[in-house]
Amino acid sequence: MKDIIVKASNVEYTYNKRNNDNTFKTPVLRKVNAKIHEGEFVVVIGRNGSGKSTFARLLNAILVPTQGVLYIKGKKTSAEENLWEIRQTVGMVFQNPDNQIVATSVEEDVAFGPENLGIPSEEIVKRVSEALKNVGMEEQKKASPHHLSGGQKQRVAIAGILAMKPKCIVLDEATSMLDPIGRKEVLKVLKELNQKENITIIHITHYMEEAVLAKRVLVIDNGEIVMDGKPNEIFSRVEEMKALGLDVPQVAELCHELKKNGYNVPDNILTVEEAVQWLAGKIAKA
Repeated sequence: MKDIIVKASNVEYTYNKRNNDNTFKTPVLRKVNAKIHEGEFVVVIGRNGSGKSTFARLLNAILVPTQGVLYIKGKKTSAEENLWEIRQTVGMVFQNPDNQIVATSVEEDVAFGPENLGIPSEEIVKRVSEALKNVGMEEQKKASPHHLSGGQKQRVAIAGILAMKPKCIVLDEATSMLDPIGRKEVLKVLKELNQKENITIIHITHYMEEAVLAKRVLVIDNGEIVMDGKPNEIFSRVEEMKALGLDVPQVAELCHELKKNGYNVPDNILTVEEAVQWLAGKIAKA
């Protein structure tokens, strides 16, 4: 069994909101218990306001639980002396890549993080080169980040995190502002980093088709983890997902409707390719 990189024990988070002279407490996460192991690819889904982005920010200690304990590699995020190590372990990629771009060239931007960690210059050059290669942006290293497409900017943001050599990358709705091509580019990079570099990926998204690529899906509703399982297990529960205000991949919904009409369709079909393969097998046997 691989080491646990994230452990949430009865984690809660409450925002304090002010209205005129009054302060209101708004609970966002309630009794969250979860373990994520090194090398996992986990997608977190939930409708707007469910608490998934708050969960993402807790993982990098941008926020600290108001109740319970969150551990990153065994270190409490609430302990100030652990912040440096936690933020080296967990890198964050946010929704808008422009908010993470700080330099006038791609290579300078990717070097920014390692420079702030005090990494020697020779090592920074090596890390920047490796990171850009990993995200397929080495040919644009001299380019201005602001002239890149949305997908390319997000790949540069990921490269900047990679150059800091984290064990885990958390993406908070990082594909939501991208077109389909940009989203495909970023997801390809994430999959390769997970499979080839064994980097733990925690991807918060509202695109169900992206969740299909994960090894594990967490569903958050009203601040609680209400489902936790493999994509085929989660998306076979079509009626439950819809009751939570969530969609399922179109292919999964099609298979669900076929089953309702008496067809013996397997539960593990989530993509067009899998559906075609199943249908081809049926036709061959007919």
